[in-house]
Amino acid sequence: MPNIDIYEMSDRAIAGMIGQRIEQIRLECNLSQEALADRVGISPKTYRKLVDEGGKLETVIAVLRSLDRLEYADSFIPKESISPLELVKLKGKERQRASRKPAASATNDLSLDKNAELDW
Repeated sequence: MPNIDIYEMSDRAIAGMIGQRIEQIRLECNLSQEALADRVGISPKTYRKLVDEGGKLETVIAVLRSLDRLEYADSFIPKESISPLELVKLKGKERQRASRKPAASATNDLSLDKNAELDW
């Protein structure tokens, strides 16, 4: 499988990639879509929408929990580790709130291309 640069992908494409991975895990667990949806407490239609188009983060977490793969959710946003020395230096400088203006680099990095397609 070629390396995929997720920074070049649209949000919808990333959601589709996550959905395909969830679907692969479901198949490896030998569960039907209906059985998994029932375990999670959603309709089969909601499950299909989740794996095809993305869905609520809470639903993704519930599906991962039902598939005994909840540890995958921890890698969505890993906890930043700071050395004890850096922690002492930052003490007193902890941010209390976000600034009013978004950083220029953050807004430039966002991909808003909703029509992007993937070659898998």
